[in-house]
Amino acid sequence: MKYINKDKGFYGEMISIALPITLQNLIASSVNMLDTLMITSLGQESLAAVGLANQVFFFYAVTIFGVATGSSVFISQFWGKKDIKNIRKIIGLSLTISGIIGVIFTLGGLLIPDRIMMIFSKDIEVIELGSEYLRIVAFSYIITGFSSTYAIASRSIGQAKMPMVVSLVSFVSNGVLNYLFIFGKLGFPALGIKGAAYGTLIARLIEIVLILYSIYSDDGPLAGNLKEMTQWNKDFAKRYFNTAYPVIISEALWSLGTVFYSIAYAKIGTEATAAVQILNTVQNVFMVMTRGLANACTVMVGSRIGAGEEDLAIDYANRFLRLSVVLGLGLGGILYFGSDVILKVFRNLTPELYATSKKSLTVLSLFFFIKVFNATMMVGVFRGGGDTKFSMLLEMGAVWFVGVPLAFLGATVFKLPLHQVLVLVYMDEAVTAIVGLPRIVSKKWVKNVIQDMG
Repeated sequence: MKYINKDKGFYGEMISIALPITLQNLIASSVNMLDTLMITSLGQESLAAVGLANQVFFFYAVTIFGVATGSSVFISQFWGKKDIKNIRKIIGLSLTISGIIGVIFTLGGLLIPDRIMMIFSKDIEVIELGSEYLRIVAFSYIITGFSSTYAIASRSIGQAKMPMVVSLVSFVSNGVLNYLFIFGKLGFPALGIKGAAYGTLIARLIEIVLILYSIYSDDGPLAGNLKEMTQWNKDFAKRYFNTAYPVIISEALWSLGTVFYSIAYAKIGTEATAAVQILNTVQNVFMVMTRGLANACTVMVGSRIGAGEEDLAIDYANRFLRLSVVLGLGLGGILYFGSDVILKVFRNLTPELYATSKKSLTVLSLFFFIKVFNATMMVGVFRGGGDTKFSMLLEMGAVWFVGVPLAFLGATVFKLPLHQVLVLVYMDEAVTAIVGLPRIVSKKWVKNVIQDMG
């Protein structure tokens, strides 16, 4: 009976956290898919341009995700002690760092968009279209940083419903605005790619307003005032950065590695770039349950360590990893057998682009269970457990010493087609799993990062 109640407690808590996060990620991924579907009708060059321009946003967004999840390591453990004062200090630090990074990326998108696009492509039309998109969407960067900080902080205290509802409103807003601005409906001018950028910007504004209203309409754990969020001293900031910087650097360099992958794919050709945009869109939709599982793992493992229940944290981690393998195999099977049905959603694909995309999806399906396991291990177990430095070294080593070199060798030296280059790139996932498993078994990843932190 004890174990039955224990199981019920575990699965009940997991579902209450993972389900809203999964739905939020599904909604967010649907926004990206909606953008891709609408832009596909504008032609292959437009699809490639938006895909490459969004690599800048991707690099920024994942860096900000690193800041927010680095902070969530502390927030989840402080939440285990119900320490509201220090939670608000952590949020203040996170907002400050996100704001500084946001300003840098915004200036880049506004002042040198053409130079940024030239990094990715030599196609003049793609560069021009991408630059137009960047000049507008750059205004959304700082807003997105603040939204991510509050949304992930909310998840870290087990309150995942609010970010989910806000994402739903953002999704509907983005879809409606894109339809109006891209195609010029209901009297609006047909702006094409610019319309997609305006739709994204306005949807982000709606998102941050709703988040701030939800948090500050009552005096919840995250509703700190300016004084409460800036009361951290030098020692507090030093302790924060000692744990958080590996997560921030890890996410920044991982996303930069992904940008380099895009550069390698672009060297294969514009068709390959368009196929990768489709691949990434589908992958994001299929990864939504994984992100929910990984984030639930972060919260549940971190809060147990913060509460001094280390044995229970280890038990939870092992359960999550087993679930990740089952989930990954199931989703990989759906992806493998359902690729033709999935690709029918995308309109106006040339026969060549369709064939390239199908082969790419097949490769992804074969590696999918490893990707799901790694996401749960890296984000859920290692970060939730406070083992951020090992996580950083493992992720960076796999991306920069395995994935990126193999991507460029395959694309530029061996001149391989896209699906074969993807096989080489996904070797970084295999290395991550092989090196990470012994760390899980050793239990060295369990680290209480909030001891003596006031």
